[in-house]
Amino acid sequence: MPTYTDITYHIVFGTKNRIPALDKPRRDELFRFIWGVAEERHCHVYRIGGVEGHLHLLTSLHPTIALANLVKEIKTASSSWIKGQHVFPAFDYWQEGYGAFTLSADARPALIDYIKGQEHHHARENYVQELQRMVRTVGLEWQPDYLP
Repeated sequence: MPTYTDITYHIVFGTKNRIPALDKPRRDELFRFIWGVAEERHCHVYRIGGVEGHLHLLTSLHPTIALANLVKEIKTASSSWIKGQHVFPAFDYWQEGYGAFTLSADARPALIDYIKGQEHHHARENYVQELQRMVRTVGLEWQPDYLP
């Protein structure tokens, strides 16, 4: 019998200390690179977007890959690519942790639009406020100690 899964995650992580390093002119190149990393692991990417200090990835996981492994591989590969290509001079590292939130298939279109509108959205709310809202929306307790 085949395996049927629909494990969709909204993954969010930022640059170390939220340094605004992801300059707009080359951000799409980074997003394409990350898209490729996820697809190599047989994950379906719905959308990637973000601003100078963080990014959002909406992806379905292949049943053979663990979320933590995917995030680690994306961060490791993209860090190497950024440094090797000298894409973002102010980039040092990604933050240690990440946010990952599951969602239903019918919620995907709205979240895709949300990710597309990151620049507009962040004119009103910064990354920490956004992440805090996401954490509380799913019923988790906000831990401010995790963000320096």
